[in-house]
Amino acid sequence: MKSKLPLVHLSLFAVALIYAIVFSIAREVMQYIPPFGFIVLRVGTSLFLFVLLYILFIKNEFIERKDLTRVLLCGVFGVGANMLLFFKGLANTTPINGAILMTNTPIFVVIIAAFYKLERLTAAKLAGIVIASIGATLLLAGKNFNFSSNTLMGDLMVTINAIIYSFYLVHAKPLLYKYKPVTVSVYTFAIGLLFTLPFGFQELTHSKWDLLQADLSNHTYIWQTIWFKIAFIIIGASFFTYLLNAWALKHGSSSLVGSYIYLQPVLAAIIAQIAGKDQLTTHKVLLMILILIGVYLATKKNKELA
Repeated sequence: MKSKLPLVHLSLFAVALIYAIVFSIAREVMQYIPPFGFIVLRVGTSLFLFVLLYILFIKNEFIERKDLTRVLLCGVFGVGANMLLFFKGLANTTPINGAILMTNTPIFVVIIAAFYKLERLTAAKLAGIVIASIGATLLLAGKNFNFSSNTLMGDLMVTINAIIYSFYLVHAKPLLYKYKPVTVSVYTFAIGLLFTLPFGFQELTHSKWDLLQADLSNHTYIWQTIWFKIAFIIIGASFFTYLLNAWALKHGSSSLVGSYIYLQPVLAAIIAQIAGKDQLTTHKVLLMILILIGVYLATKKNKELA
């Protein structure tokens, strides 16, 4: 595991970077494709890509019958319900509220993993999570977030999503010890597609396809179009993030994977600075350092119980 730990951190950093970008573009995409319809598109396309990888590189690995219950739970909680609640919640709250509420995920991961006695709950890990959580909240709070009755339903959905995603991170770990990440992803995304179809198929058919088509002719560069943003979320924030997260879970702990969520607001702030949409102040830099210290403490000596 130690030899692969740098690659695990690199994979999780890439996931955090992708999600940091998604927070800023997801609501724009949902103006054209409703949340549940977009999830069906995400899950269906990702499943196709995972099946393609499986056919090309895996072929003969199958989930055993005794593990099907765990796979079913991971498919429902980690793919289906997780995506539906997150995007529907984000459509009914603000990106800042959503980002803040998602920083609760590492806390839930540690609690669930400790409950099942899958990871040691150390003082350093607890301190790191608290420090990173405070830093992330203060960094995001500087952007005038506001929890109110107008965003209550969306905030609740994002919070429930954080809990069930934590459940997935803990319960997927034993599967990834035993099977390859692509194999697990094929099964979980197939279950996820069956779960999301009843919720999103009708919404998908009522998407604003005519406006999407017109959007192509309204921009000089492809990366400015809604189509590019849709492709980025589907391929980047669905296919690649789940593949990278699954690989990282195979070689690292659940709490290590969860703790990288704290980097999302740091990366979002840097991206906003580069894009000229925000100003990087000394106060923000200090909070970013605080978050990095917290992540370091939370991931230091991260070992599962034997």
